[in-house]
Amino acid sequence: MSTVISAARERVWRALTDPEERVCWDARLLASIDAPADYPFAGQHVRWRYRMGGIQMVLHDRPQTVVPPERLQSALAVGTLHMDQTLTLVAEKGNGKGASPRTRLSMSVIAANSVPILGSVIDRFSVRELATDYIDETLRALEKWCAGHD
Repeated sequence: MSTVISAARERVWRALTDPEERVCWDARLLASIDAPADYPFAGQHVRWRYRMGGIQMVLHDRPQTVVPPERLQSALAVGTLHMDQTLTLVAEKGNGKGASPRTRLSMSVIAANSVPILGSVIDRFSVRELATDYIDETLRALEKWCAGHD
C-alpha cells in the first residue's frame, strides 16, 4: 500500500526515524524503551512500549536495511506476531511552478500465514486483516502528522 504525503522526503524520513516524533504520531507507540539518538541503523535492536488493542506489550524493532531517506526495512515482533516491514520513500514532482514537495510512501508488511496464541492460532485471513489495518493506520497517521508539522 502507498500514500502521497505533502512533505519533502527528508521530512517524512525524520518522522519515521526520530524516536520522539514517532511516539507523537503513532498512537500505538507509547514510548521508546531504549531507542538511541542514532536510530535506525542495521543490526540495531530497539524496544518500544506498544499498544495492541487494549493490551500494552513490547515491540521489538530490528532494522535490517537503512538507506536514508529512501528505504527502511525492519524485522518487527510483538508477542508471537513476527513481521518484516519495508518502507520506501520516493520524492514526487509537484504539479506546476512553486508546488509543494511531495513524497510517495510505500509500506509493505509480510507476516506468517498463522500466528499462535494461547490455546489456538490466528488464521491467515485474520493475519492479513491485521497487517492491512496496521499499514492503513500507519500511513494515515504519518500523512496527518507531516501535513501539520514542518
